[in-house]
Amino acid sequence: MGSVIPLKKSANSAYLDLRNLLDNKLESVEKLIRLKLESNVGLIKKMSDYHLGSGGKRIRALLTMGAAKLGGYVEGSRDVNLAACVELIHGATLLHDDVVDESEIRRGIKTTNSMWGNQSSILVGDYLFSRCFEMMVEDGNLEVLQLLSSASSKIVLGEVMQLEHKGEADLLEENYIKIINLKTAALFSAATGVGGCVSNLNKKKREALESYGKNIGLAFQIADDALDYFSKEKVFGKEIGKDFFEAKVTLPIVIVFQKANSVERNFLIDVFKKEIRQKKDFDDILKLIKKYDVVNATFKRAEYFVNVSYDALGIFDDCKEKKILQNLTGFSLNRSY
Repeated sequence: MGSVIPLKKSANSAYLDLRNLLDNKLESVEKLIRLKLESNVGLIKKMSDYHLGSGGKRIRALLTMGAAKLGGYVEGSRDVNLAACVELIHGATLLHDDVVDESEIRRGIKTTNSMWGNQSSILVGDYLFSRCFEMMVEDGNLEVLQLLSSASSKIVLGEVMQLEHKGEADLLEENYIKIINLKTAALFSAATGVGGCVSNLNKKKREALESYGKNIGLAFQIADDALDYFSKEKVFGKEIGKDFFEAKVTLPIVIVFQKANSVERNFLIDVFKKEIRQKKDFDDILKLIKKYDVVNATFKRAEYFVNVSYDALGIFDDCKEKKILQNLTGFSLNRSY
């Protein structure tokens, strides 16, 4: 397998390199998103401006445009339009997620639902979805429509599947991967796949781009789940331990359960069955995570998907775009946010 860029500096540099490679296109994406969300309904504009102005890496938009550039797309604005579309899908899912999870903090500031309530957040999320689908129709490519509409439905399936397994301390790792493949990796895969469609690549190269995006998405979510147990809130931008307190079983807990003795397993089962988990419970979980070196084991799992993602681009000729996208695969492992 290809070797991953292991250094945090190199991975973050690749993120900046991709932004620079695309010149001012990310700025064009931001402008287009705001244009598409213009509304005479004051609350929609106020909430969407707040939500979109809260920051974010726009990694999915960058991957869409980076994949298109790797495929040779130069002239036109389809890459920008569809990158904006991908970000609208992501933004809509975040609005809905925060309601489902009863989140109060995202990206270091209050969530829209904590500011304006659940009903408004759901409706504005629906508005983002509807505008996105209008943009897909405007693009006029059925394959693009299929990729992005399928990703949207998979995200919902993944969220429902996660709810179905809530509090299941003995969750199989296979089922965990199924969940994150649906709720996270599907949109990453669609983003890079759309880039392949825009540049009219052949089927094998489009599939390679989809595999690249999918495996980056898996690594990204695994790293995100690990950060929930050891990052700092002001850096991570979300409440630390939130998954645990919501009884969401993610890979760190799956691995703890795999390594734990019978007494510890019974503790895990009992604590995740509780109606309310206390800080002491979280501290006890952190002790088990440290005891079994779970953070390292979790990142080892993520590293596998990073390697698969890196190798997926082997089908493309060597070029600057390919190198930047391959180097970017390490970003998910070497971030603290």
